[in-house]
Amino acid sequence: MPVALPRWRVALAIALGAGGLVGLLLAREPLSHWLWPDTRLERLQSEAEQALRRGELTREDGRGARELYAAALALDPDRAGAREGLASVGRAALEQARVALANGRDDDARKALALARELAVPRADVQALERELRRGRPDSARLEALLAGAHRARIEGRLDGAPDAALPLYLRVLEAYPNHTPALEGREDTLSDLLQSASGHLEAGRLAEAEALVRRVREVDGGHVDLPRLLAVLADATEDRLGRADADLSEGQLSRALEGYQVVERVDPLDLHAARGRIEVANAYAARSERYATDMRFVPARADLLEAQAIAPDAPAVVAARRHLAGARLAQATGQPRGALRLEGIMEAATAAEARGNIFAPPGASAYDHWRQARALAPDASPVRTFAARLLPQARQCFEDALRDNRLASAGECLDAYGQLEVDPNTVRAARRRLAQRWIAVGDERLGAGELAVARRALDTARALDPAAPGLDAFGERVGTASRAVR
Repeated sequence: MPVALPRWRVALAIALGAGGLVGLLLAREPLSHWLWPDTRLERLQSEAEQALRRGELTREDGRGARELYAAALALDPDRAGAREGLASVGRAALEQARVALANGRDDDARKALALARELAVPRADVQALERELRRGRPDSARLEALLAGAHRARIEGRLDGAPDAALPLYLRVLEAYPNHTPALEGREDTLSDLLQSASGHLEAGRLAEAEALVRRVREVDGGHVDLPRLLAVLADATEDRLGRADADLSEGQLSRALEGYQVVERVDPLDLHAARGRIEVANAYAARSERYATDMRFVPARADLLEAQAIAPDAPAVVAARRHLAGARLAQATGQPRGALRLEGIMEAATAAEARGNIFAPPGASAYDHWRQARALAPDASPVRTFAARLLPQARQCFEDALRDNRLASAGECLDAYGQLEVDPNTVRAARRRLAQRWIAVGDERLGAGELAVARRALDTARALDPAAPGLDAFGERVGTASRAVR
């Protein structure tokens, strides 16, 4: 007979099991991190810890402890270790400021204190060191030398952009003596000189250079008396440049139009008018490439296709132009007479390609590309319509498979075919929106990883697919903000 266990042992086993289950539930996040470590996050945190131990708190190349912890936090905002690491960087910055101040390295102390402030170190600790730093401000002789250097630099036209230029020297004096009248007047005069230079750039049509100077003045003194007028002139010049770019586009002056849109985007990376105009230039190059290819003029067709690909390589119109050029070259190579291809021969080639499984590839020799040639000759012919009905479900499946596997470039190729074969425009619009949103998601991920160029390409592709896609404008703002930060 089975021996009954004492009741106290049963109760103990139940309690231990329940306690273990509760412990697992409470600790499921750290446990998941232990069981399935994110190698990239772990590597970033490890590198950040090493940089912190070396005293490399921040670096311009992004390999300082602050930047590495911030990158880890961007990938996983719930990662407590990264947030604690940033706090450690702030404390280390405060300690570096103390050491630099004790050794008379005031500039190093200021940099370290600025980093500590950005990382939310207790304000009282920062202010205490700032008071010490101000007590060590320049003496009268040093002050006069700084002012003389600033005045001399301004007379020589060296207004900004170097440590010994006029504006940085005036700001250095004002950092120690905020109410020093000659330094305040010199700073204001220098800012006025910068705005005057901005006016000259605007008159010469150099919008990007003018915007950089106006931005610098706003950083130093957002209330400068001359600033509103320059901002208004800059806005008018930007609108004028956009208008000329639009006119160039409508007149077929594509290179001039592209230059205009790009100038405006350098001034304001968030300008939607310029971004959409640039995509329209890509579409226009693609359309012209198709016309050249139809006439068997392959040199200009390829040149225009390359221009379109340089702007938006995954835009639907560019994808279609690429296939069209490949098909036209194949037609010439096989000796088919230009503009008078026999419908029966083309449909036989389409059927043969279908039998070989070459439905959408290779470009120019696929069943789909042969069908496109046939449709160009006789769009309402019964064999053409019947073949389209056979290709449609395969194009739809091609698109769905590529989208599911996150092969977005392939999905765009399939969508080109799907859009030509599907008779319901609403269905095609829905597919374009889905692909656009997937590009937005991928671009957002790459932006978080610091891959700005990839994020820009994703933004352009999404905008070409569906300018009204949900989330597109917000993603565009994030890309624009990142673009401004690296200028």
